[in-house]
Amino acid sequence: MDIRNKRVCIIGAAKSGVAAANLAQAMGGAVRISDSQPLAKLDRALAGLKDRGRVEVEAGGHTRDFVTASDLVVASPGVWKDAPPLEWARAAGIPVMGEIEFAWRFCTKPVIAVTGSNGKTTTVSLIARVLEAGGKKVSLCGNIGTPFSDKVIDGDVEIFVVEISSFQLELCTTFRPKVALITNFSQNHLDRHPTMEEYFEAKKRLFMNQTADDHAILNARDPLVARLKDEISSRVSFFNAEGEKDNPNYLAVLAVARILGIAEAVTGKVLDEFTGVEHRLEHVRSLDGVEYINDSKSTTAEAGRWALERMQKPVVLIVGGFDKHIDYACLRDLACQKVRVMVAFGAIRQQFKDTFGDVLAVEVIDGGLDSAVAYARSVAHSGDCVLLSPMTSSFDMFKKFEHRGEVFKDIVRAF
Repeated sequence: MDIRNKRVCIIGAAKSGVAAANLAQAMGGAVRISDSQPLAKLDRALAGLKDRGRVEVEAGGHTRDFVTASDLVVASPGVWKDAPPLEWARAAGIPVMGEIEFAWRFCTKPVIAVTGSNGKTTTVSLIARVLEAGGKKVSLCGNIGTPFSDKVIDGDVEIFVVEISSFQLELCTTFRPKVALITNFSQNHLDRHPTMEEYFEAKKRLFMNQTADDHAILNARDPLVARLKDEISSRVSFFNAEGEKDNPNYLAVLAVARILGIAEAVTGKVLDEFTGVEHRLEHVRSLDGVEYINDSKSTTAEAGRWALERMQKPVVLIVGGFDKHIDYACLRDLACQKVRVMVAFGAIRQQFKDTFGDVLAVEVIDGGLDSAVAYARSVAHSGDCVLLSPMTSSFDMFKKFEHRGEVFKDIVRAF
């Protein structure tokens, strides 16, 4: 794609938007950014621009004239696909794409892309480590934290490992990974996707441009995912087959390694040495016989299930956050077995009380995470674990799940 001297309008000045702006400038585009927040709140984000002086910024809201005076519109992942600025652009005949799609247009190296409702971060982290151990120069990017646009023209990279969300896939049209993997599928993001069907349609877009020269890797024990084999044009492999008892994320990594010709001994060593990713079942400390575990990465009911199934001690469970319209009733039986006390805080605290209050002790906390942790500490007994596994996103109180996890660790370490 040639964007030299073309006006590229970036919608959203968060990390991905700024990365797209820098890439557009590097490729010769004239960059403009439109964001709904006031300029004073954008100073920190805009500091990431490599040539701030050459970027025109519209802050405090989007206007039709600003957006339509462009040749291309690129949306950050947080921008909904039918947001007014994107609809204005489409009505004016201006191409619209997301940040992942935009970066892809300049990509000259193979891409391994991973999506799914849970397990994406662990899986891409392990794939990158295995490839590095196999002698490859790897860039780990995407939804994991470093935007694809930041790395895509890095000449030292041999292969990209990209974590990709449903939000990022919504505006992809030509994105074509050499290896595409979906870890699993369960309810998530129903605040943004009106139905589970629409959410799954977004996930399926990962495979839509693949050909017989590419590879698709599917979870054999996820019925909806496994059935995708009949819709995919690429070569299909399965992981997590019946009888395979290892961690499904590890099995997914092994499947990728086999396709890429990485020796099993290399993969096995990486898996054996892996201690986990930050904010996912992360041991923080033990105090007075109580273990404190940070699982802030848990943003779905199934992520909460994964955490609870691995707890060997009675659990004081801290849950809550932003309302993603998830139904948690599927966890009632497991919670009864594992959880001694549930501590609910944040915007959806009452939903947890309504869902679990008749089968176990649920304390609703009107304050913030500090109050929730203080209460959890007060009711925890020696031999218990206090587990922060919120099972929803953090946007009611925190910038992102990492911020929530860091605050939790700071609180616990200050005891």
